[in-house]
Amino acid sequence: MRKIELLAPAANADVAIEAILHGADAVYIGPSSHGARKSAANSIEDIKRVVDFAHPYGVKVYATVNTIVYDNEIKEVEKLVGDLYRIGVDALIVQDMGVLRMDIPPIALHASTQCDTRTPEKALFLQEAGFSQIVLARELTLKEIRDIYDKVSVPLECFVHGALCVSYSGRCHVSQATTGRSANRGECAQICRWKFNLSDADGRVIAKDRHLLSLKDFNLSDRLEELLEAGASSLKIEGRLKDASYVKNIVAYYRRRLDEIISRNPDKYCRSSFGVSEITFNPQPDKSFNRGFTHYFVDSRRPTAISSPFTPKSMGEEIRDVSELHNGDGISFFNQAGEYEGVMVNGIKGKKIIGNRSFVLPKDSIIHRTLDAQWQKQMGRQTATRRLRLDVTLTNTAISGKDERGVCATVALPKDLEEAKTRRSMRDTFDKLGNTIYRLGEFDETGFDRFIPASQLSDARRRLTDALGIASRASYGYDYRRKENDKYPYPEKRLDYRDNVANCLAEEFYTEHGVEEIEPALETVSREHVKKTGETTKKERVVMTTRHCILREMGKCLNRTRPSERNFKLPLSLTSGKNRFNLEFDCRNCEMKVLQPNQQAH
Repeated sequence: MRKIELLAPAANADVAIEAILHGADAVYIGPSSHGARKSAANSIEDIKRVVDFAHPYGVKVYATVNTIVYDNEIKEVEKLVGDLYRIGVDALIVQDMGVLRMDIPPIALHASTQCDTRTPEKALFLQEAGFSQIVLARELTLKEIRDIYDKVSVPLECFVHGALCVSYSGRCHVSQATTGRSANRGECAQICRWKFNLSDADGRVIAKDRHLLSLKDFNLSDRLEELLEAGASSLKIEGRLKDASYVKNIVAYYRRRLDEIISRNPDKYCRSSFGVSEITFNPQPDKSFNRGFTHYFVDSRRPTAISSPFTPKSMGEEIRDVSELHNGDGISFFNQAGEYEGVMVNGIKGKKIIGNRSFVLPKDSIIHRTLDAQWQKQMGRQTATRRLRLDVTLTNTAISGKDERGVCATVALPKDLEEAKTRRSMRDTFDKLGNTIYRLGEFDETGFDRFIPASQLSDARRRLTDALGIASRASYGYDYRRKENDKYPYPEKRLDYRDNVANCLAEEFYTEHGVEEIEPALETVSREHVKKTGETTKKERVVMTTRHCILREMGKCLNRTRPSERNFKLPLSLTSGKNRFNLEFDCRNCEMKVLQPNQQAH
């Protein structure tokens, strides 16, 4: 039976706690530095608060130390990892292989999506290198996931919901090359959400002012069972920059879907944490930020309608009847100029929307509600509790409890209790567990016929739950770093700048695993080096590689159209302001490369 993990994002400790209350089996959160979302950093004290809240439910806490590390930062990262280990963090999510050569405690390591794991060979190497869990690339089909699952024994983690990076994760350098803000350092400028013009070799504009690299949001909520059958064990929700209402809604929705699958397959799957979450609202993904939804590549290497070229903003939920709207709602639509426009609702008069400003709603336009004021008000309240089942046995001398985790404790009752003149149930006293993490399950009092004052019984109940807490902390099971097979060869003999080797320890790691040639990460190539050698100005450089193909999305796939059917001449280029990128189409592998001419380092 395979343990299934619903893994939720957390911008901060409060969001992490909400994720746990709403059903997450694990949360991932960024520490004070070296997390791939620089604006979602948290202190050691805050992460400890999450750990202390999570572990009684068997919920894991993963820290994202998943940026590349410079040589002068190695000691800083070693200290950070030591601090995270000391407070009980369950694992680190890591991109930089230099971490495996640092002087750190034996904390479990998970291979980040930034490692760009798309093949069985890469996954098997990471397993042999000592990783306990592998985050797969988001671009994989079900078959590709299954092929990897058949080769490895460690759990596989797959994204199921949220924003999509258009490039293979870890192999996008467009932000670094254009603005000096590295995605591999948690500072992505999200250039993929910009407007672009697409032009051909003759300078003719094929598409104008379109968000050609901006993708819809991932949503595999209707494909979870197939994903589990393909081998995924950890299902990951994107969103370490999202607010609490987003995390509450999406986690609760996926919790419900997963519980349905597990209940139908009790011989195949089980939850990896404990406790039942009681939710006070009906989870609806389209109520939260989304750019429209896509299955991305899960079904095919050549999907269509995966991009959001007209706007990178939230599409919200489609409104079919204006009577569904309320004062304070935010709506969006495409105006007569084809631009995405937003208005606040001040009232409804018949079929007419009264906005906070004048606007013209084109005939037959589709209205999207991007802000549901009543929903947001509801989500601002407490919307979930989570309780562990506790079975209690009461005898004349002691109270014993066993919770759903299998944790047991016994506390003694006062000696020489008098025999009760009339028999009455003590269950009502034990039902009062509201300020604890427990809910009463079975209550066996057949061996009890004494009289005990309610205050003494309440005190015994408190001592029992305290004892269970102590036993739980003492018996909590940690995973530890797997032993590295330092003789296992890396699948490639040569690494280029896209493999992000940024420090001497990473270089040492790859060399020991058989890599013969290593080009340094783009982030480490200084301006002074460029001026001195001219090295990075001699040729255009690939700054993004993606399975998303602009031509396929426009119905102009080079493999499926004849040259005479095309209204453009290759090569093609993207421009946005002063920035220009050339496009290269690798039709054999169904990939598109984005190149920047005369690349300058930042």
